[in-house]
Amino acid sequence: MTEYSGIRGTRVKYLTSDPTLNTSTEGQVWYNSTEGTLKSLVQIKAWSSTGTMNTARRNSGAAGTQTESVVFGGANPGSTDLAATEEYNGFNFSNSGNMNTAREGHAGAGTQTAALGFGGANYGTVGIVDASEEYNGSTWTSGNPMNNARAYLSGFGIQTAAIGAVGNPPTIPDATESYDGTTWTNLGAPSNTPATPTAIHLTGSCGTQTAGIIFGGSDGSDRDETLEWDGSTWTVGGNLILARRRLGAAGIQTSAVGFGGYTQPGGVEKNNTEEYDGSSWTTSSNMGTALSSMHGSGTRAAALSAGGLSSTAITGISEEYNSNINAITQAVWASGGNLNTARQYLAGFGTQDAGLAAGGNIIPYPATSKGETEEYNGTSWSEQNDLGTARAYLAGCGTQTAGLVFGGNPYTNLTEEYDGSSWTAGGNLANGRSSLAGFGIQTAGVATGGYNTTAFTNTEEYNGSAWTAGGALNTANYQFATAGILTAGIAWAGQNPTKNQTEEYNGTAWTTVPATLNTPTFGHTGAGTQTAALSVFGRSPNNTTQTELYDGTSWTISAPAATARRGAGGAGTQPAGLGFGGFTTIQINNTEEFTGGTEVVTASTLTTS
Repeated sequence: MTEYSGIRGTRVKYLTSDPTLNTSTEGQVWYNSTEGTLKSLVQIKAWSSTGTMNTARRNSGAAGTQTESVVFGGANPGSTDLAATEEYNGFNFSNSGNMNTAREGHAGAGTQTAALGFGGANYGTVGIVDASEEYNGSTWTSGNPMNNARAYLSGFGIQTAAIGAVGNPPTIPDATESYDGTTWTNLGAPSNTPATPTAIHLTGSCGTQTAGIIFGGSDGSDRDETLEWDGSTWTVGGNLILARRRLGAAGIQTSAVGFGGYTQPGGVEKNNTEEYDGSSWTTSSNMGTALSSMHGSGTRAAALSAGGLSSTAITGISEEYNSNINAITQAVWASGGNLNTARQYLAGFGTQDAGLAAGGNIIPYPATSKGETEEYNGTSWSEQNDLGTARAYLAGCGTQTAGLVFGGNPYTNLTEEYDGSSWTAGGNLANGRSSLAGFGIQTAGVATGGYNTTAFTNTEEYNGSAWTAGGALNTANYQFATAGILTAGIAWAGQNPTKNQTEEYNGTAWTTVPATLNTPTFGHTGAGTQTAALSVFGRSPNNTTQTELYDGTSWTISAPAATARRGAGGAGTQPAGLGFGGFTTIQINNTEEFTGGTEVVTASTLTTS
């Protein structure tokens, strides 16, 4: 019988524990004697569905990464050429500024905030075009035209250093052009005739201006050839396993992925995926949906496919490809137990499995203030003793067994302390106010901002019995969110002029930081710490499900919640948050639990013995 050592050339290691799991361990096999298992570290390669585009389209251009991509132009189900642009944040698509020239079959290069679109065709008006445009993250600006008008061309690089090659019509003589951010320059015929990329279109392409790659496509028949570009010359690389046209691509010359496509005869969309290592292609996991005429962005390890043609239908389907030794758990919101009393603008604090909800109000107007208090155990809410004073638009902080609420409508300065069972009066705020925010613990709490005929900058600190003045906010604010502790707090968005401003507190003074929320909101919900905050819900101007995460430097968009609302309560941490109650068109009792995304390197068990 053939032994493993005879096949692999080395013996299986006999270890009492797993080795350090990283890229150097990938492909290794070992026996864990403590667990009695044979193990290996394998690369996980898979496609997963993600947010659908707002406008279904095929033959679009794209640029950026898997989680920060921009898709532009294309043709819609009525075969009308589009100028529409959409940005992808890793979860969903949002509309942005239109291109100046509607088109399909064009090329893209660059990033989400510095993209380049060039070539293509508008068959309803001008036909094949040479137009070139630059995108700054919101608007498109026309640039100098290409030397050769062409459609269904290949393109790669960045906004200031790009390559455009091949395309339709096939009479273009060895048409390779470079872009320097201002002007397109013909680079002449390639030096080695066997790799001359003439009469090719509908290829996959990716890479940089000096290290690019095109593959597949059509010259009348489906092609499997790969051509590599070094900045001046095309050379032949390894052939695709499946010859095809209209395929997607992502990555660089030495680490690329090609996916989907279309084969003739018969006109069949494909879901095949192949990876390129700079010399040869290998088969990988199939896409969830067979597609062609989509556009790809990202890297070999993390690619995005957006839109395309599925059978005979133009679609907005998008999928993410991940090729990694890490097991990736996506961030997600899940339904929790409902509050017993539906309400809005309530206080919340604690953790995901030990949260507390207090106060709030219900409508129709005039609104009725509530004093109900409920505790959450990770599954369900239970009624506790009511607040001493019913109120809404109040703030809170602390834990389920040592909590604090203060302020509220109508512009009260009352403070109450919670011991896990009942409420008792604490020291009064110096300034009565509503729509304020709070963070910290019962014996070291912070109250800041709020409203009482005008917006407040005032901050007060609580020592377990009395409030004293703290540092003032730089910008007066109310209906905003906060997180953290007395010596390391954070406040963001709300009814400040920009509705996306972020300030950090060090226990003495507030500092406005450069980070701004991606979507300006107010009446939203917050949790976490100064360097790991969670923001969700709010009004922008309509109620939203948007979730954003702060890492101490910047805000990034995460998985959206299920129910759009404002005026909800919140608790927990960034990786384990809680949102409850709030207002849609009426007060609600829904609870949602947030689980942050994680990456875990896991050894696969091959057998047990």
